Amino acid sequence: MTATATGTAGTTSATSRTDSDQQADEHNGSRLWHITLCVSGPQVPLAEVRRGLEQLAHDHPFFLTSRYAVDHAEIRYWEEARDLHDAAAIALRLWGEHRSTAKLPPWETVGLEVIDRATYHQRIAEGYGPAPAAPVGVHPF
Repeated sequence: MTATATGTAGTTSATSRTDSDQQADEHNGSRLWHITLCVSGPQVPLAEVRRGLEQLAHDHPFFLTSRYAVDHAEIRYWEEARDLHDAAAIALRLWGEHRSTAKLPPWETVGLEVIDRATYHQRIAEGYGPAPAAPVGVHPF
């Protein structure tokens, strides 16, 4: 898994948001960022990983989906933040901040991708990048 953080300004694509929605976000100083967070570590029983990820999904707004195995997981969700740096910082803290409350495995972050909403939709429209999260929820690899 590789760690990347990308963002583009001024990318245009068809989205379900209106211009007034985007202007309101800019006025409020926040935007939506698509996050893919990869974590890995020592093996943990699948049932424990699933339970922890289900609790994380319950606790964290904008959670889309996660895939997991006994020694790694991938979490995809939307984060609201002012800019890419803030979104990445929040994403990097997610696992550690929820480790005890969601009883997540003692794994470390090994990969991160942060892209803006327009880039996410552009990738989908062009047929590459992460497929839309379907079905939503917690699933084994």
